[in-house]
Amino acid sequence: MGPEATILLQSKLVEAVPASDDCDHIPLLIDMNPQVPSRMAHLIAGTGENPGPTLATMARRLQTAGSLALAMPCNTAHHYAKAITGAVNIPLLNMVDLTADYAARTIGSGGCVGMLASPAVRRTRLFETALSARGLSVVWPKDDEEMLSAIRSIKANGPCSDARETLRGASHELVAASVDLQIVACSEFSLIADSVAADANVIDTIDLLVAEICKFSQSGQHGEAE
Repeated sequence: MGPEATILLQSKLVEAVPASDDCDHIPLLIDMNPQVPSRMAHLIAGTGENPGPTLATMARRLQTAGSLALAMPCNTAHHYAKAITGAVNIPLLNMVDLTADYAARTIGSGGCVGMLASPAVRRTRLFETALSARGLSVVWPKDDEEMLSAIRSIKANGPCSDARETLRGASHELVAASVDLQIVACSEFSLIADSVAADANVIDTIDLLVAEICKFSQSGQHGEAE
């Protein structure tokens, strides 16, 4: 959704492929559409337009163009995953499910996950639903407004010092809460993921998505993916 998130995903994909020539890289079709209605306005303020129909249109457009799978680096937009999958017959590499599976594998049932994400993600229980189904509990930083302010600051100003301080403080708060794994689940925070607490066990959802795109491409189903 945000252009920097799309660029970050593509950059990480380039870095992830052990290429010796251009043709070794994964072919991509990218629909970079910053005009998708605001997820925060729809989910937090309750006044914005539903982004689902626009996302469905984008998915159909990419399938028609030849994509064999879809990938979306916006965590919050996964709230509308059913609108996307209902519009096409190619798979969506679902970042929420990938993350929940990773957490279950690495910390096991009964583990505790700390979320570094948008309050919109918290409100929809997007990750809680997937994590609790795998026997995991979830802890959030206490100050939703501070996290939301940091996200808006990054959208307006890029990776800035005030947002870095907010993310670092939230990560330290989760360390103090003795969570087993911290999840960076906001693409704005992915841009400053190096600002988390030094002693935190952290995974970034975009990194998991990158790994899944590479796996899909190498599986024999390779072709274009958004």
